[in-house]
Amino acid sequence: MATASPSPTPNPNAMKFTLDIKLAATMNVPSADDAVGNPFAEAVFAAGGVAAIFGVNDFVTITRTVEAAWEPITAAVQQAASLYL
Repeated sequence: MATASPSPTPNPNAMKFTLDIKLAATMNVPSADDAVGNPFAEAVFAAGGVAAIFGVNDFVTITRTVEAAWEPITAAVQQAASLYL
């Protein structure tokens, strides 16, 4: 069970989430279709408004669609990290 702490990036449509664990492998999920079979990515994309997920070492970066709000995405990332990472 991991925790994910959000922090902004220079891109207003991307948010970095620092993890308290290291990922076992690089995670590059460019779409919801590509998330199938990855419980963390499936849960994050289910929040809606997620365009892509990239993770390496001890962080994941979530890119949202322009119209999406960060609050539900942030909540989904934090919950998914606690359940699946």
